[in-house]
Amino acid sequence: MAFQLLVNILIAIIWQFLQNSFTLSSFITGFLMGIIILVILRRALTFNLYLVKVWAAIKLLLIFLTELIKANIDVIKIVLSPKMTHQPGIIALETELKTDVEVTLLASLISLTPGTVSMDFSKDNRTIYIHTLDCENKEKVLAGIHNNFERAIMEVTE
Repeated sequence: MAFQLLVNILIAIIWQFLQNSFTLSSFITGFLMGIIILVILRRALTFNLYLVKVWAAIKLLLIFLTELIKANIDVIKIVLSPKMTHQPGIIALETELKTDVEVTLLASLISLTPGTVSMDFSKDNRTIYIHTLDCENKEKVLAGIHNNFERAIMEVTE
């Protein structure tokens, strides 16, 4: 992925030299030409285009921002409610992620979301213990993490 990005930037710089124009628009045109060249080479050399990973990372960021806004609203509701009806608790999330980087990223995203904190890992790093402010529906919380964060992390790191 990093190699493809460097090749794309190199193509953009070569394009600027060939056009004898060192402007931002010339660089962008060369960059787009580099993407077209990489798409053509992808078919011949069978490698995945790096823009697929970039798009997956953008989707992960958007999913995180959406969950962040939802969690902030939920925490505000809990804080401002006159009765304490929420049930805090600890849940165990068994993850399908394989590398330490993936598990760490998942735990970080969980901890950055208000109302949840990653507390501990199992010895094999396959289970994350999470404290949540509202543990009323554990299956819903676990399904939300699996369907949103975990799937998006796998798309980025595959």
